[in-house]
Amino acid sequence: MTLPSKVTKGHATGNDFVMYWDPDGKYEPTERQTRWLCDRHFGIGGDGLLRLVPLDLVIGLDANLLEACRAAGTEWFMDYRNADGSIAEMCGNGTRAITLFAQKLGLTKAAGEFKLATRAGLKTLTSLGDVPELGQDVFRVEMGSFSIGEIGKYRVTIPGAAGQASGTFVDMGNPHVVSVLGATASAGEELGRPQFAALAQQLSAASLPDVESLDLATKPVVDPAIDSDQNVEFLAIRALEPEQDQGSAFMRVNERGVGETLSCGTGLCASGVVLQALTGIHQWMIAVRGGRLRVAVHDDSTVTLTGPASIVGEVQLAR
Repeated sequence: MTLPSKVTKGHATGNDFVMYWDPDGKYEPTERQTRWLCDRHFGIGGDGLLRLVPLDLVIGLDANLLEACRAAGTEWFMDYRNADGSIAEMCGNGTRAITLFAQKLGLTKAAGEFKLATRAGLKTLTSLGDVPELGQDVFRVEMGSFSIGEIGKYRVTIPGAAGQASGTFVDMGNPHVVSVLGATASAGEELGRPQFAALAQQLSAASLPDVESLDLATKPVVDPAIDSDQNVEFLAIRALEPEQDQGSAFMRVNERGVGETLSCGTGLCASGVVLQALTGIHQWMIAVRGGRLRVAVHDDSTVTLTGPASIVGEVQLAR
């Protein structure tokens, strides 16, 4: 078995992972091994697999990416696999979980910054300790740059569910389509303002059930189809406070290669990007089924994500 004898289970707002340290680069998992480890009935269970490995021992990285990460002085690479065994570019929640793991291993200090290489580039994490509104072992992640497509270009449906919604593409290093489905009554009172006209238009175009009622065990259909496949996020607006440049929302997500997860870090960022484009508001507190996180969308087209991480325990693998 090309796996270590012990692995660690962790999560970040319910987005859960099997993790292990591979200091010699000899435990690259196969698709079959990844599926087994992530299987919730026959394995340990997780939304994905995280391997922490020295950057210079990763096979098949793009040469420009490798050189950029080396130049930034980072040593460690997050090798992320979806639960179906496919390789993914990035996982925002995974960066926090694996940084906490690195702290437990003594590879980085509990305070200060940790530079982590991913297939979507370098990510810098700052340990904030305990934050009352977010939880314990909170990290702020510099998620890097994003690009956003035409607002509402995509049609999003869910097989078996009546209705549709408009979706907007966001590239966070991995692909997302974000749909806004509804708003609370208090948020709805703000929608008459001219600055929220684009948001009001998106809401009027949405006829899917409310976000809480969606069956996201069923994979949403995005039209026109995206070759790489994509994560799909659904949002309900909870509050709009333009004078304070802040808002709040609730998100659910279907992740490619996994299904519905309790949280998705890049999906939260993609959601914040679309919300900022629709409202002009830069600071968002977004609740998911696994907790709450803070998303900040900056005018230089970068995003930061702040939220907690947790280590559940170690597992000895049978031989």
